[in-house]
Amino acid sequence: MSFLVCVCVCLCTARAESAGTIPARRIRRLFSFQRHLLSSRLLRGAPQLNPLHILDEDYCGQAKCMLERVGSWNFDIFLFDRLTNGNGLVFLTFNLLNQYGLIELFQLDMVKLRRFLVLVQEDYHNQNPYHNAVHAADVTQAMHCYLREPKLAESLTSFDILLGLLAAATHDLDHPGVNQPFLIKTNHYLAALYRNTSVLENHHWRSAVGLLRETELFSSLPAEDSIERQLGSLILATDISRQNEYLSRFRTHLDENDLCLGNASHRHFVLQMALKCADICNPCRPWELSKQWSEKVTEEFFHQGDIEKKHKLEISPLCDSEANTIASVQIGFMTYVVEPLFAEWARFSDTRLSQTMLGHLGLNKASWSAMEPEASGSSEEGESEPGPWGTGGPPGAGAETMQKLRL
Repeated sequence: MSFLVCVCVCLCTARAESAGTIPARRIRRLFSFQRHLLSSRLLRGAPQLNPLHILDEDYCGQAKCMLERVGSWNFDIFLFDRLTNGNGLVFLTFNLLNQYGLIELFQLDMVKLRRFLVLVQEDYHNQNPYHNAVHAADVTQAMHCYLREPKLAESLTSFDILLGLLAAATHDLDHPGVNQPFLIKTNHYLAALYRNTSVLENHHWRSAVGLLRETELFSSLPAEDSIERQLGSLILATDISRQNEYLSRFRTHLDENDLCLGNASHRHFVLQMALKCADICNPCRPWELSKQWSEKVTEEFFHQGDIEKKHKLEISPLCDSEANTIASVQIGFMTYVVEPLFAEWARFSDTRLSQTMLGHLGLNKASWSAMEPEASGSSEEGESEPGPWGTGGPPGAGAETMQKLRL
């Protein structure tokens, strides 16, 4: 029996919730999180999942064909998610774990693994335009592309690969669709719990650990505690407010040429950088894919801004639809966040993939610049007030806004 059929059987066992409870449940998920914080799945109830097209051989066949090209940078995660009827994260992650031989190597129980992946997918909020299971699947596919790069493929252990894929799949688990400043100014208990520090990333990590423990996926492995700690270290690295910290360290290693991938701590740091790249690689995808992601993330920003306006809260940076456009947001993001990171990644891994990503990044930025000439001109000329990303100075100049943003 193929893994596609196996996952189909598992996914289709979930029962749907009654229509009358959905609105209250969505509100509860958005503002309380209490049903997701290390609570028993028995108390949460069965996950609401879309049934797969089990009887439609065309759908399963097309999805299987796409998985044969899962290492392509042009992989269309939106199409794949449609072909799997919204279950792309489960299919993709299962396929990659199997492809790397990790299921057999670590003797992972198939039932526990499928249950874990289903619960992970269910705990992403599909109503979020951007931070949803499709984004998680996209990041996981990008991480796979990076893991196949020569420097990593020759050095990473199977344990490293397992951590990298799991971190990618769970890095935004239970994301509420609002950022850290929103949680702080609304006095959300998570902000108090994590003392206003990497609030979302800590919650993503703890949510992932909760599902690992609930399913007992790694209960038979002696390194279970180590897996949880290292998983947390990877997910916490995606905090965009710490971008300059990681980038400066990466740049120093490259300048001094002292990265030794035979060293476990250095391999872990490279995994952190790979996950950071995978998390914000949308501007480096082909235009047809990149544009969709740009529209979705801006929609999510503006939705938060609308909530803040409604409740007379200070509008967070980039969230005011009257002061920002998709183009201006993307140009700033590319200039001050994406370009510096991927330039250093290309120094570390000077491969065809790196050059492809930089090529797409340049073309996509030019496309957005053509739509927003004023934003483009100010960033290129280095004016003192180019917009929400900071001054038009050197890479990293937008750190103040990144500190406030905390996606």
